[in-house]
Parts: sequence; C-alpha cells; structure tokens
Amino acid sequence: MAKILVVDDEADLEALIRQKFRKKIRENTYSFAFARDGNEALAALKEQDDIDIILTDINMPGMDGLTLLTKLPEANPVIKAVMVSAYGDMDNIRTAMNRGAFDFVFKPVNFDDLGTTIEKTLQHVEQLKTTLRAIKENDILKMYVDENVLNFMTHQEFEKSLMDNETIEGTVVFVDICGFTAITEHVGADSVVKMLNTLFDVIVKEIINHNGHIDKFMGDAVMAVFKGDYHIDRAIDAALAVKDSITRIAAADLSEHGFEPMVSIGVNSGEMISGNIGSASLKRLDYTVIGDTVNVAQRLQSVAKPGQILVAEHIYEQAKQSFGFKALGSMALKNKAQPVAVYEVLE
Repeated sequence: MAKILVVDDEADLEALIRQKFRKKIRENTYSFAFARDGNEALAALKEQDDIDIILTDINMPGMDGLTLLTKLPEANPVIKAVMVSAYGDMDNIRTAMNRGAFDFVFKPVNFDDLGTTIEKTLQHVEQLKTTLRAIKENDILKMYVDENVLNFMTHQEFEKSLMDNETIEGTVVFVDICGFTAITEHVGADSVVKMLNTLFDVIVKEIINHNGHIDKFMGDAVMAVFKGDYHIDRAIDAALAVKDSITRIAAADLSEHGFEPMVSIGVNSGEMISGNIGSASLKRLDYTVIGDTVNVAQRLQSVAKPGQILVAEHIYEQAKQSFGFKALGSMALKNKAQPVAVYEVLE
C-alpha cells in the first residue's frame, strides 16, 4: 500500500481527495495522511517513516511548500514531492524543480492527471527503494566486511547507480524565442528577465498540458521531451500550441519595446540515451537525454524561420495522417554527412 502525505491548508481538499480516490482507499492501494503546512508535514514524517510521496501546495501559513522541499532530503532522502498549486508561474516552477520537486500539477486540480502523476511518482520511488534494498541486502558483504567499510561501499554504490543510463524511445522538441538576443542589447536586465520568464511561462504550460517534460532551459530556448503513447502526436500538438500562444501573447512588457514574439521549433523522434549527465564528484548532475535524435532536433530548430515548426522525413511519414505538412526539400544540417529531407508542420 502506498502512503501519501497531502500538505495543504485548504479545508475542503481532504474531503475531495478522499472522494476522488475512494476506490484506491477501499482497495488499500493508497493511504492518505494530511498536514496543514510544512511544519506539520515534517512532524508527520518523523512519526511515519513509511510515507512514499508528498503532494504539497506552495502558499501556506507557517512553512510554505518551497521551504518544505529544502527540508525533505534530511527528513527522508527517498521521498518525492509533487507540487499541487495555483501558483504556476515560471519562477515558482523553476524554484520547485531546482529544489527537487518531482512534478508540478496546477490548480484547479484535474484529478485524472493527478492520479497519473501519483502513479508515475510512486514508480520512481519504488525504483529508488529497490536499488537501496539491493545494496543493503547483500548478506555476503555483511558477513565478511566491517560495517564501517560496508556503509562506505553502499554509499559509493548508490552514487554509482545515479550514473546508470538507459536507451529510451521518445520525441524531442526545441523551442527558440526568435530575435530575443537582440533585445538584451538595449533593454535593462530586469525587463529582459521579466520578458523571458513571461514567454517561458507560456511555453512550459503548453508542454505540460500535452504531457511533456521540460528537460532544460538554454538561454532563450527550451528543450522538452515526450515519452509514452502517441509521443510524436503530442509533441507536434504542443509545438503548434506553443506557436499559437506565443503569437497571441499581448503583454505590455513585450510590446512597449517593439518586440513581437515568435518561435522557431525543431521536432525529432527516435532512440535517445537517458541518464544523469554531469560530475559525480561535484554532485552536479542533470537528468537529461543525449544522442543523434536530440542533435537533429536542435539542428532543425536552428534552420527554422520565425513561426516555423520543422521535422525530419521519418516524422512526416508517421504523422502525415494527423497533421498537415509542406515539403521544404533537403537541407544540410550541421554534423550530418548527408542532407536531410525537411518538412514544415502546417496549422
């Protein structure tokens, strides 16, 4: 049975949770505990060391959700937190992710989406627990190795497990905000950051709405990854939604500088290596995807004009029944020995 701690000061949320997940509760699949803020949550974690995941709001009296995130590694290094909040602006999303949040669900809550997110989070936690059990249950080492040495080795082995990687199938989307670099030359730093965050906020919400994952922010560009069923279709739908939303944005902070935001987008699909890339010695790792599929998506974005969404031919062949395309001919892409047949996605 999975134990879930819900941290929120809204009085009616407990009743909603119990109602929406009543079948899971009856079947002893889920067990819920509740806390009104971060302080109560930490107290609950001390009393119940078998809690698997936390669903937490951001804005609460007492300790807020973002502060709670900083306390979780010490309280329980395996537990994962999902933010469930109406405060879905880019600053809060990025702060939450930087502090270790596993995912973000917006209020008002779509309980079908929340259920899917809970299942995904529980699977990740179980994988972590399995890794730890495999390390701790090595009875041969326990019989013949001094306990202090064993503790050191298990720590080393756990760090090594973080460096493991896997090959996955998915779709990568690169979104670049066209002409934004030129704005930085004559607009103040505060205005530049505010404009960029406004645009990122629009992009991120569309990616999340189509069940994509924000892999990283790179200057004025966003890299997103889509996995699972219909990942190509969802990625193209998201790209079209991003293009439309950015075109329609009418924030005063953008128009007053004569900046009309547009995006250029590259989409590619295939096998990728997924893993924690970085320096274990510095303890700075970035869970990301790499490989030729990723590189081609970025190259397609680099040759796309403002307002264009470009894909390679194999994407066209797989998605032509669902979307409109325009053949642009073969293009030379950086580090590709042969020209690549490129298609533009139409509205």
